Amino acid sequence: MTDVFRFDFGIGAARDEHVKVTDSTLYEPDRGYGFSSVTKVAAKSREEAEGMGSDFCIPVETSFLLDVENGVYTVNLLIGDAITATETTIKAGCGRLVAQRLRTVAGEFIRYSFSLSVRDGQIRLAFTGLAPRINALEVLSSNQTVTVFLAGDSTVTDQPEDGYPYAGWGQMLPKWFKQDAAIENRAVSGRSSKSFIGEGRLDEIWQWMKPRDVLIIQFGHNDQKPDEERRTEPFTTYKEYLKRYIDGARQREALPVLVTSVQRRFYEADGRLIDTHGDYLIAMRELAEEENVPLIDLAEESRKLFEELGPEATKSVFMWAAPGEFMNFPNGVEDNTHFQERGALQVAGLVVEQLKQLRLGAIQVAFR
Repeated sequence: MTDVFRFDFGIGAARDEHVKVTDSTLYEPDRGYGFSSVTKVAAKSREEAEGMGSDFCIPVETSFLLDVENGVYTVNLLIGDAITATETTIKAGCGRLVAQRLRTVAGEFIRYSFSLSVRDGQIRLAFTGLAPRINALEVLSSNQTVTVFLAGDSTVTDQPEDGYPYAGWGQMLPKWFKQDAAIENRAVSGRSSKSFIGEGRLDEIWQWMKPRDVLIIQFGHNDQKPDEERRTEPFTTYKEYLKRYIDGARQREALPVLVTSVQRRFYEADGRLIDTHGDYLIAMRELAEEENVPLIDLAEESRKLFEELGPEATKSVFMWAAPGEFMNFPNGVEDNTHFQERGALQVAGLVVEQLKQLRLGAIQVAFR
């Protein structure tokens, strides 16, 4: 297993034990690295700069792919330009936001670091922005880094690229974390606390979890559903299934955190939010107290946010779109449960603020 990968992007010879990547370095399986497309990639050099800052690639509408063994990795990027300002957004894997609008002024170079958990044998970094850059990239194996696992439903999950701008709040969470923690979002659309276990998804988390890791658990939306595969009752089976998450994490010396279900977008005539989760919220709050588990009351925090914004403004939080507004939804959409990306960012921000207040030992130093 290779523990360190180093890449120098741009023109000319590679520097300091780095592998050179140019505007024609297309990913090939035999090579194991490269851009997913080079159609709009450009390579430039600047005489005004020295070292790694003297050349770079402009990765427009492309991703950089690197084949690795499964595990946790720390990624260090060098970004900048000697003569002009830059702006770069980076998403990892299936749309997980790791860097949003990183900006440099002319002559400024920044080093930006984060950690990734890889389970499919490949690191994928997608670049966008008004003027994206990549000067250098270093990837190091880091299996002692704390991993924050997310178990949940469609409001948490990594929504697929062809559903953009659909996004789960867990998909936006990496933006707030430094390289001290890797976010592993295992949430899946349509799952309840029961069906997530029944499909073996919790067992997968147990295979990877190590001491000091964190398990964040949000279920409830689908526990209300009538089918046998998903249905739980708030004060009996819902609590019983959630306790299996708690006990399993503690057995592995990891830290469980419960999250009450984020609210849906339904309002009373007076502008107050209608609670659609009822006893499931009460049951989770009770369980957190009974088992002495840290609780993020996202139901309450999202209620306050959505009531402050009101019925009209929350359309920009939830997946509401006019016909033609988003390419993937030419006929428009009105969804009062799921978020568009900017709404998922707001909800993720609520989660992060609550996590900071909890001051959990494993990740309290990991926030940006």
